[in-house]
Amino acid sequence: WVFTNGGRTSLIDGLFDIDSDTWKMALFLSTSNIGAASTTYAGLTNEHANANGYSTGGMSVTLQLSGTTTVKVDIQTDPVWTAAGGSIVARFGVIYEVAGNVLCYCLLDDTPADVTATTGNTLTVAAHTSGVFTLA
Repeated sequence: WVFTNGGRTSLIDGLFDIDSDTWKMALFLSTSNIGAASTTYAGLTNEHANANGYSTGGMSVTLQLSGTTTVKVDIQTDPVWTAAGGSIVARFGVIYEVAGNVLCYCLLDDTPADVTATTGNTLTVAAHTSGVFTLA
């Protein structure tokens, strides 16, 4: 996972409350403009279409904190989309605050390549075993 510049600043400034804000994860195509300079969900381009088992805006996720000296932030339950009536194709997962600010994003395949779930199959975005990020 990669922080956006604004995501990192908002976290340090206390504008994000990781374990009580409302968060979502959305899927974006390879042609998206997501990057370090991205600030808001509304400013992102080329989200997966509202079709084939994917809904615009993505899926709600709960971020949880664990640890004291070293604090790990993780997704409580990995989001799972089931493709129906066509494939779900994505290159990036984006975690954003429902208020609109982007926290971070990741390549779903580090080749990089698109990830495709064909009809009847699932696309799961599983956070790394060490969590979305760690503060030490």
